[in-house]
Amino acid sequence: MDITTLIWRFFLAFILSLLFGLERQRKHKPIGFGTFAFVAVGACALAVTAVTFDPINPLPLLSATVTSIGFLGAGALIKTTDKIFGFTSAATIWLFAIFGLLIGVGEYVHGLILYSAVWIVMFLDSIFQ
Repeated sequence: MDITTLIWRFFLAFILSLLFGLERQRKHKPIGFGTFAFVAVGACALAVTAVTFDPINPLPLLSATVTSIGFLGAGALIKTTDKIFGFTSAATIWLFAIFGLLIGVGEYVHGLILYSAVWIVMFLDSIFQ
């Protein structure tokens, strides 16, 4: 993989996840811009590594990333005596890991569709709150 492609993938994952995280931080949500950027860029790095290391079968490393990021999302859940909060934050962390994987393997259209869908859901969520 040439350096321009590598930089483009990291840049795209970083900037788009940072923008989303800044919006979440602005709304004082439990997970802010740093976490979203770290998750997406980290997943992007693992995807690039998986495709570079084993271009024939990168799926084991990619699937392990999707599974393991659930533990980070679980940490976003906050339990009070009668309610649990943070499901949206947990789900978006998981989605941004997948977003980073998609960008990392070069599936830009799929990644941008996912990214757009997340913004649509967040917009609708803000309307109905």
